[in-house]
Formats: sequence, structure tokens, C-alpha cells
Amino acid sequence: MSGETLPALLARRAGDSAAIDAVVDHDGRLDYATLDTRSAERAAWLVACGINRDQRVGLLMENGCEWVLNACALMRIGATLVPLSTLLRAPELEAQLALAGVRHLIATDSFRDRHYRAEHAAGELANREHLPSLVSVFWKSELGAGSDAENRALSAALSASVRPADDMAIIFTSGSSGIPKGVIHTHGGALRANAAGLELRCIEAGDRLYLPMPLFWAGGFCGGLVSALNAGATLLTEASARPEQTLAFLKRERVTLFRGWPDQAAQLAAHPDFRQEELAGLKPGSLDALLPPHQHSAPGRRASLFGMTETFGPCCGYPMNEDMPEDKAGSCGRPFPGIELRVVDPESAAELPPGDTGALQLRGRNLFRGICGQEREETFSADGWYASGDLARLDSDGFLYHVGRLDEMIKFRGVSIFPTEIAAAIEACGSVERAFVSELQIAGEPCIAAAILPAQPGNFDLAELQDQLAKRLSSFKLPSSWRVLSSLEELPRTPTGKIDKAALRTLLQAAP
Repeated sequence: MSGETLPALLARRAGDSAAIDAVVDHDGRLDYATLDTRSAERAAWLVACGINRDQRVGLLMENGCEWVLNACALMRIGATLVPLSTLLRAPELEAQLALAGVRHLIATDSFRDRHYRAEHAAGELANREHLPSLVSVFWKSELGAGSDAENRALSAALSASVRPADDMAIIFTSGSSGIPKGVIHTHGGALRANAAGLELRCIEAGDRLYLPMPLFWAGGFCGGLVSALNAGATLLTEASARPEQTLAFLKRERVTLFRGWPDQAAQLAAHPDFRQEELAGLKPGSLDALLPPHQHSAPGRRASLFGMTETFGPCCGYPMNEDMPEDKAGSCGRPFPGIELRVVDPESAAELPPGDTGALQLRGRNLFRGICGQEREETFSADGWYASGDLARLDSDGFLYHVGRLDEMIKFRGVSIFPTEIAAAIEACGSVERAFVSELQIAGEPCIAAAILPAQPGNFDLAELQDQLAKRLSSFKLPSSWRVLSSLEELPRTPTGKIDKAALRTLLQAAP
């Protein structure tokens, strides 16, 4: 796929997929023709308000058609979209606005327990003294559409001037530790990276893709919205998800692909309102919990898509509706076109042979352009490699096995241990649905501890699991402290929905 731009993609979809829904929420829908027309009208209004190309514009809003409309309006005039999390507290938001150099902010008046407009009026949302680049805030309730002929013409000219090399979006990472980074993607790089994996991710024209992840994260924006636009599919999205509401939404909108969080899929499948036949349109490659048993994958045989904000979503995988060969179980598949992977020694940076675990590096035309506030040499090596911070290994066929994060590696009695490797081994035994592993100090002695959710709680034998695990792992990797969970709701999470590792250690510390 040659370089493309978001305005060109919208125009193409308005021509070949005009009547197909682009995005649907609980209260409305936009087909591709309407999205193209209304985003052009909104763009003209924003231009009349002083927003121009190459300016960075924050979007602080809940999932829905309005989020998509504003995002497309900004990207089509060459402004750089900066999606912002509705979970951010005022100091966190201020830090991201400052780091990205946001000039204009488009924000929802209120969402859930937050009253952003009132916070802003009180000087709590964004302190202008700390944000010299921020010149205006536009509120969702006051956004307009259309403008005079001069601004409509200027907006159209700006759309025509956007080039694949222009910055399209700055997406903040949402890791479970560390300070979020503002990752810069161009139109050409982002759209090309997303398109490279569409076939393996089984997203096709006419699909109706449900993805619960927020659009301000890479998972929702890259994996959801841009995937739908690139494929000519429909994105089904919710501002807030409740099981009975979600099930009714999926039924009403004839969902064909369910992607996102396994926890949510399992919760929906266990709900009294769940009826398998009412979701009969779901394609293989959707999450197993919602599919008929005969369509379930063999344990460990479906690739765990690997990607990150820097790769604009997944960059490594295998057809999501197929089991991988048995000898590739547990892998993430192979890299998509446009991305190279290599594994190096964390200290010497020497490339390691297939099968050795080390630090993962990435390179290629589909990678991000840069990181806010960093020089290129701070981000990439002289020959273009990016250190992802992941621990991994590559086999001789190029299949990637993700082992963990460099900052998660544990030195246990002088030996390197990776909690994710132990958790994967526990889950591979078959009697455990999910496992979470950490190092603890108990009575002054180090130990490995695990929190586990049995697949069948009423028929679970911990001693039997320990016997099976002893056949899979070296003795020094075996957990000596266990906590059996009754549900995943017992697990502590960060505001972004990831496991809170510090709180997990506290939970495990209290285990018998």
C-alpha cells in the first residue's frame, strides 16, 4: 500500500462504501457518506475558529460518533490529533497538554463523575500559566458545523494539501508503570501500518467490529477506528459498557467481530441475558468465550497479537481464525510487512541467535516518527532500530515469543526469571483460565507467588496443578505461594484497566 492520507481515505470510502455505517454508538450512527460530509462541515467551522494545519489539537471526549466526527475533522485539515484520556486527573492532563504542545483543546462538558467545564472554570483543568501553547478550549455542547464560503474553501484546500509524511496523531502510551510518552505518527505510516495486518486480523469490508477499548488509546483508535476506516467496516463503540446493555447493542447491530478484553467477553458469556443464537453472526477470530464450542481455539494455539503504541497497534500475528502449528503454541506469530524485529543482548546490544531471550528491537517504514520532547538519536539507533523495552525471543522461522518487559525481569537467587513465562506455563496446564505472577519477600526470604483463576472453580485441584507445572518449569521457577481467585474482579487495576503490579504484590503478600 502506497502512502495515503486520512482525507483521501475518507473520500474513497464516501465513494465506494457510502451507505455502510462507519461508526455506531448507542444513540446514533454515521455512514461513510455522512461522515465525509459532516466532518468536512465541522472542519470548516474549526478553521473559522482559528484551527489550522500543523497545529496540535487535543480531543478529550468519551467514545461515540461525536469523538469520531471531531477526530476526522481535525485530521482532514492537517491538524495533529492528540487523543486524551477521560481518566486523567487534572495534573496528568496538564502534563500531557504541555508535553504535546497542544494549541487547542476540544472537550466534553462532563462524563461520568467528571465535570470538565466546571473544573476549567475553576482553573483546575488546565492552568494557562503552565500551558503557554494552549490558546483556546472548545466545549462539546457548543461545537458548530459549516461556515462561510471562504472558510469552506480554505478547509477543502487544507485537506487537499495533506501529505502522507505529515503528522496525523500523537498518541500517549498507557503503560502500567512509568510516565506516558507522546508517540508521533504520520498519515502514511499509520495507515500503512494498520493496513498491513488487516487480513491476518480478519477485518474485512462490511464487517461490524465491536471494540470496547477507549478511542483515546491505541487499542481503540488504531485497532478499532482506523481498522474500520481502512477496511470499509463498521466500528461499534460504547461510552460505557454494562453487560445487559452491551448484549442488547451487539444483538441490535448484528455484530460480526468481537475484539478487546477477554475478561469482558467471559463476563458477557456468563450473563443471564446471553443467548448464543442471538450472536450467530460472529465470525471465527472473535474472542472464544462468545463463540460456539466447536469454534474455540486449541489452548495456546491462537497467536497473541503483539503490538504497541509505537507500531500503531498490532505489528505481529497470525490469522486470528486459525490455530498455529503445534510447535508454535504460545507465540505471537510473525511480523507484518513493513516491520523488522531482532533480539539483542541487553548489555552489549549484540544480536542474539534464534531461540535466545533478549531485548526486542524494531525497525521499518511502518514505525512511528518520533516521541514528543525527544531527539531522534534518543529514540532510534544510528541504523534505525527502536528499543521497545520488551524481552522476547525469535525462533528460526521468525515467530516471536514475548517473554515480558525488561523492567519486569526478576533476579531471583541470582537467576533471571520472567513472571510472564511462569504465568504462561500455569495457563498451559489447562485447569487455570488466568494466572498472574510476582516476586515477594515472605519472612525475609524471596519467593515466587501466583494468583490464579481456575477454569472450573468447583473442580480444581491445586496439588495436581503443581505436579503438572513441575514437569514444565525448572524448580527455581515454581511458585511457592498461591492465591486462588473466585473472579477476576479481585485483581487490582490501574485507571487504564491494566493490572496494578504494586497492588498485586500486596494482594499476594496476604495469601496463605
